[in-house]
Amino acid sequence: MDSTALLQLLQEAVPSARLESAPAIDLQPTIYVDRDSAPAVLHALRHRPELGFTFLAELTAVDGWPREPRFEVVYLLVSIDRRARLRVKVRLDGADARIGTATPVWPAANWLEREVWDLFGIVFDGHPDPRRLLMPEDWEGYPLRKDYPVQIRKKPQTGEPLQVSEEEFRANVARDRLTRGS
Repeated sequence: MDSTALLQLLQEAVPSARLESAPAIDLQPTIYVDRDSAPAVLHALRHRPELGFTFLAELTAVDGWPREPRFEVVYLLVSIDRRARLRVKVRLDGADARIGTATPVWPAANWLEREVWDLFGIVFDGHPDPRRLLMPEDWEGYPLRKDYPVQIRKKPQTGEPLQVSEEEFRANVARDRLTRGS
């Protein structure tokens, strides 16, 4: 199914949605969906038999700072029955980076949305477990944002590769065995 036919089916399923086709270098069909209708469009993609995108392969985000809209949430979907893939993108403004959760449609979105929130600061409204996943609870900021301050206060260290002769290696192994008592 090409992008035009897919957009037509989605427009019939969700008449209020603003949809557009997007060019892609990899020839994978790509569509843009507006933020407000994204949950309904994702539901239609999953549950309409003629679409059947039952597998959420990936959910991630892109930070396009300093341009606006700043963020794009990207869903990579697979229809196993039709052997088709689809990329769905949703643009979000930097000042209001929030979107409805996809966990009711694909339960696997739970951890993926937590990762995106943890690293980009994009809020998924209605998410069942909105807590940090990768960063410590007391972490400030979102490390994958392009304006995240990277400050390294550690002096660079240099090192040399460990060069051990065969005799030194055997002696180290024997010494290790003795200390372990075996």
